[in-house]
Amino acid sequence: MIILPAIDLYHGQAVRLLRGDYDNMTVYDPEPVNTAMKFKASGAEWIHIVDLEGAKSGGTPNIETIIEIKRSCGLKCETGGGIRDMKTIERYIDSGIDRVILGTSAVTHEGFAAEAVKTFGSEHVAVGVDIKNGNVAIKGWLEDSQINAFGFCKRMQDDGVNVIICTDISRDGAMRGTNRELYASMSEKFSMNIIASGGVSTLDDVKALAEMKLYGAIIGKAYYTGAIDLTLAIKAAKS
Repeated sequence: MIILPAIDLYHGQAVRLLRGDYDNMTVYDPEPVNTAMKFKASGAEWIHIVDLEGAKSGGTPNIETIIEIKRSCGLKCETGGGIRDMKTIERYIDSGIDRVILGTSAVTHEGFAAEAVKTFGSEHVAVGVDIKNGNVAIKGWLEDSQINAFGFCKRMQDDGVNVIICTDISRDGAMRGTNRELYASMSEKFSMNIIASGGVSTLDDVKALAEMKLYGAIIGKAYYTGAIDLTLAIKAAKS
């Protein structure tokens, strides 16, 4: 299992939200390239980057910062937030971003994910499945799509998507453990590569997810608060 330490961007700064609440935001690093270099020094191979402003309202206001992070650290990068057309996907991939994450666009525009996978390849396109009360949340987690999360995952699998990033919003930033039952159920139902996100806050969480043979796990707030040693988490995930 791979560990993907996370950088969430707002006004070009590395921040964290609590349960997706934009009014409950903490700035951890005004220079996120520094954080990326720390990830690299800890042995990370991937970085998970989210443009929170883009996720909320569309567009890519932090795209230059994201590209600079990639160029500076040289790690593999996946990024999401505001990616709602093919031109934006192309710009990210042409700039060296390894994988883009479709969110709102995959939910609201049927067939968009399938078109993106066909055009750019399944290795370069993932879909974010942000779950709140069993449904997929969109627009920076602010709106309930009224679409069942598992039904949506089935649709994405049928569309050729190979990687999904699944976030239990109720656990995100709450430091109370990841939703192991959710990921166990998903790994049984779907053949896609699953990346767990939200609430991964202890080495026990990492070990439990690795035992499920998940593809990856995202570590966010637990890194920034010092609850998880990233080097130890990466080693635990590999073992």
